[in-house]
Amino acid sequence: MTRSPGRQPPARYRLRVGGHLDHHWSPWFGDLTLTYDDDGTTSLTGVVADQAELHGLLTKIRDLGVTLISVETVDPRRGVDDDADSHPTHEAAGERRTVPLTTLEDT
Repeated sequence: MTRSPGRQPPARYRLRVGGHLDHHWSPWFGDLTLTYDDDGTTSLTGVVADQAELHGLLTKIRDLGVTLISVETVDPRRGVDDDADSHPTHEAAGERRTVPLTTLEDT
């Protein structure tokens, strides 16, 4: 395995899990943004400082017992929701909902 010289800069990631995570897990995931999708999945999106932090997030997901569907880097030049309408409200039934984890309230 070839190691890259020096530290890599932080990267933006999207982690998708099966089911909708309950809001009481918010503090556990720090500054990531929680997105509920119509297909019953949840996306956790945000900047991850390094591989150690990414592995820590993956460990938390494992410890919750939810199914990890995907992990992907998000192009910082594109918005997180470029494939959806810009920040739909959580009140809209049947639509994608994006809510920062740190401000998630009962819906």
